[in-house]
Amino acid sequence: MLKPSLQLKLSQQLTMTPQLQQAIRLLQLPVMELQTQIQMALDENVMLEVEEPESSTEDVPAAESAPDSDEHDDFADTGADADTAPEAEVAVTSDADWEFTQKTGPSEAPKSSEPRTTIEYADHSEETLRDHLLWQLELENVDARTTAIGQAVIDAINDDGYVTDDLATIRATLTPDVLVSVEEIERVLVELVQQFDPVGIGARSVSECVLLQLGQLAPDTPGLELAKRIASEHLPLVAEHQYGVLKRLLRASEDEIDIGVALVRTCQPRPGANVFAAPAEYVVPDVFVRRHEGQWVVELNNGMSPQLRVNQLYAGSLGRGEEYDALKAQLQEARWLIRSLEIRNETLLKVALTIVQRQTEFLEHGDEHMRPMVLRDVAETIEMHESTVSRVTTNKYMHTPRGVIEFRYFFSSHVAGEEGDQSSTAVRAKIRKLVSAENPGKPLSDNQIAQMLSDGGVTVARRTVAKYREAMKIASSSDRKRSKSQ
Repeated sequence: MLKPSLQLKLSQQLTMTPQLQQAIRLLQLPVMELQTQIQMALDENVMLEVEEPESSTEDVPAAESAPDSDEHDDFADTGADADTAPEAEVAVTSDADWEFTQKTGPSEAPKSSEPRTTIEYADHSEETLRDHLLWQLELENVDARTTAIGQAVIDAINDDGYVTDDLATIRATLTPDVLVSVEEIERVLVELVQQFDPVGIGARSVSECVLLQLGQLAPDTPGLELAKRIASEHLPLVAEHQYGVLKRLLRASEDEIDIGVALVRTCQPRPGANVFAAPAEYVVPDVFVRRHEGQWVVELNNGMSPQLRVNQLYAGSLGRGEEYDALKAQLQEARWLIRSLEIRNETLLKVALTIVQRQTEFLEHGDEHMRPMVLRDVAETIEMHESTVSRVTTNKYMHTPRGVIEFRYFFSSHVAGEEGDQSSTAVRAKIRKLVSAENPGKPLSDNQIAQMLSDGGVTVARRTVAKYREAMKIASSSDRKRSKSQ
């Protein structure tokens, strides 16, 4: 028979308090989403207010100091109190006492060798391709039946301008309101919708799209008939640069093929993009890296997130009654949020500074000098867990003299070399450099590239070279030779 008994058991466990959960959540937010969260907190919590730049920097009273956090997590390692957090950035950046003697530093941004080109800006109005086509349909003097069919056809056109549904499916969407035949739908598509702007809209294949655009040219255009034959029968050969095969199949001279292919290449394979283009997504850097007086300085982008503080007027008016419980809860939430933001900034700054210290050669000289680095390297340096570093480096960007770079770009695997391990990013850069400097008549094979890298002290297998080359979208040696010879 079992008897009740008392046992004393000692164990350790991590309790995810609301404050810790909030700190983790804010840590992985990019700067734009963080700005949204802060604005929501300001709208909902009367105890929070924005610290104006001209306000005095007096010490925060003890009553406002954040409650001690006894939870044992990586965030407890940040150490600084709420009172001293604003000076954390200055202390870290000024203590970076690693100087350089090179006269040519990364502050001289590398110049692009590409020629300046004229940029064609897309229409930034809110009109979609569907709206544009429906507007043209309304201008046509057609009956209600044809209008209904035209609307159904337009609904089946994607953003690139192609009809994605077959005619039988379009017919089913009209039933039972409008009973039509497949032939009638095709007539509306060909005679009405495909005549709309932009030219090539409503096509069911790339070949048909190109033919619609070629059909708008004058009949006496040189090479037009040959271009139509190429578009209807041999578009894959054009994509693969198989111009020699085209000459044999079409029995045309090299000049005729060049003219016909040139006409085909002037056509827009995605006509819908001329009307509707997805809005550009701008990247806002979380930290700025610059060179100042021989030192690398890492600064947080505080301009995108306002500095918060507790509203002293409201906090000082709280009493002990139950009617103040809601305001007391908001005061506690405000303190937690301010502390969580300080923890986020301190951790982000530590990770960014560690990355810059390890990747100085990259900032100085470019991709070929990228050092191999994994999350564990940074985690051991800042004495935090790898999962914390992973959260910090997700969707975070660093503004450097070499452009805006995602934190993740600095992390790469190790490749063996005579002078120590090298970064896979550096190996890719070397492969790209070898390919750009090769003889166009005799492109380098993967074996030759691997041998040249081995001669330079980097041991890379041929299949590794092929994998890196394909990842950089560099064609094989045979394809490069064929494209440059045409």
